[in-house]
Parts: sequence; structure tokens; C-alpha cells
Amino acid sequence: TERCYSESIEEICQQYGKTFTWELKAKQMGQKEAVSAQIAIDELGLPLTVEEYLSSLRAKLEQKFPHAQLLPGAEKLIRHLHQHKVPIAVATGSDKWGFTKKTASHAELFTLFHHAVCASDDPDVKHGKPAPDCFLVCAGRFPDKPKPDQVHILTIGLKHLRLSHRVFVQDNLHSNSEM
Repeated sequence: TERCYSESIEEICQQYGKTFTWELKAKQMGQKEAVSAQIAIDELGLPLTVEEYLSSLRAKLEQKFPHAQLLPGAEKLIRHLHQHKVPIAVATGSDKWGFTKKTASHAELFTLFHHAVCASDDPDVKHGKPAPDCFLVCAGRFPDKPKPDQVHILTIGLKHLRLSHRVFVQDNLHSNSEM
């Protein structure tokens, strides 16, 4: 859904004659929702409050999320892991609203996950990414409390791959190189 976010933020920026860059996107990715909004407002000098920015963003995302596609191979991997009884969970920087909206068209598939941690509004996640809180809270919610060397993180961004390296064993990291 990163494309949905990018397109929506680009549309907001264009309304004010501003340009959304990859540099700004890199600063926003993984942050808690309000922090991400404040970064955009500050960096671009947008004449919006955090609440106004988020309201506009949500309205745009509401239109885009139902059309979001899974990454190639994601469904096959999820079903394979579930079939082989490998415990899986989601650790996302999104809030519960965003997670629910973007997974709605794949609701059955997401029932295969043990749980999901939505960092933006989960009270146990004190700091958004790149802090390790989201991953640590997610791992800690499995009933057997796996050790770090038993946890694999699948991530879409190199920024998060570097973060994950600090939190878990390097051999257990996997990244989508498209981001």
C-alpha cells in the first residue's frame, strides 16, 4: 500500500504547490501517523494542522485502499507458512483504521496471521519505526515468546531492514528490494 500513501500525499502536496519527494517519504515511512503528518507539514511548510492533514489523507486512502494489490508471491508465502504451522504475525506502522481498510479485500488471507500490531495506535508501541518497538511488541504477543534468533522479519523497505538488523539476527531478515 506504499503506492497508495505516496499518491495520496502527492495529491495533498500538489494542492499547495509542493512536491512530495522520496527523501520526504523515507523520513515518513514507519513513523507513527501523527509524527509522519508533522514531518510532511514541517518539511513542506504546509498550511495544515496534523488533524487536517490526516483527515485529507484518510479521505484519499479510503478511495485507494480497496484497490491495493498484494506484493507478488505474498499470498503463496503466507499460505505456505500457515499450512506448515509456522506462526506468523503482522507488525505495521499503520493504525488500526488503515490496517483494516487496506486488508479488507484480502480479509480471509489475513485471518491466517496469529495477530497484528498496528504501531500508530497500539498503546504498547511507544515509538514508531525505525525504533524496534513494533517488532518487539509483535514478537512478544506470540504465546511462546520466541527468541530473537527464531524470528524472521519480512519487510518492504531498506530503512527497516537496517533497523531489523539491530533488533534481530541478520540471517533472519528478508526485504523486498523494490523499496
